Amino acid sequence: MRYDLIIFDNDGVLVDSEPISNTILAGYLTELGHPTSYEESIRDYMGSAMHRIHEIVMERTGQRLPEGFDDAFHARVFAAFERELEPVPGATEMLEKLVAEDLPYCVASSGSHERIRVGHRKTGLDRWFSEERVFSSQDVGRGKPAPDLFLYAADRMGVRPERCAVVEDSPLGVQAAVEAGMDVYGFTAMTPAERLADASTLFSDMAELPKLLA
Repeated sequence: MRYDLIIFDNDGVLVDSEPISNTILAGYLTELGHPTSYEESIRDYMGSAMHRIHEIVMERTGQRLPEGFDDAFHARVFAAFERELEPVPGATEMLEKLVAEDLPYCVASSGSHERIRVGHRKTGLDRWFSEERVFSSQDVGRGKPAPDLFLYAADRMGVRPERCAVVEDSPLGVQAAVEAGMDVYGFTAMTPAERLADASTLFSDMAELPKLLA
């Protein structure tokens, strides 16, 4: 079937931000007295909105993260993005093919609008994503694994959920897309395939995606 809309996750799918942000998150949580390794950060927080970090820390320790945690974390992440961030290999070429095939697309990310825009400007992907193609968990209140963000993006783009394909690299994102009633293409470049087992299709190279979607 030819889809009417391709919905991309952002971090780890379009921009290679997960190693950067999870290294910083693990270090910051450890500084605050919540020892966290990089591997634990990937396992517990990859693909999640900020509120989930607060919820998990509270659930495990009974302690709240300090006021201003989000702003301080984002300041560190954005500074690192400016130094280090690159597009996911093959992402630019893949977007060029989608445009050439006139296949509508958008991004729906657990990250804030500011985080999405900072990453897109640094990597040059902003040329592909005008404002009307960018959706954030900020727009709906509940981030992944709730399906709200994907359903909101489809509605705003004027497409029924069953006509959408989602490209995701996190278990939380795959769960959200499945609950939204959408096909899911699980990107395994960074996440073990078994953790994305609920996806409709698995792939490891972004250059493969246009052919899979066709």
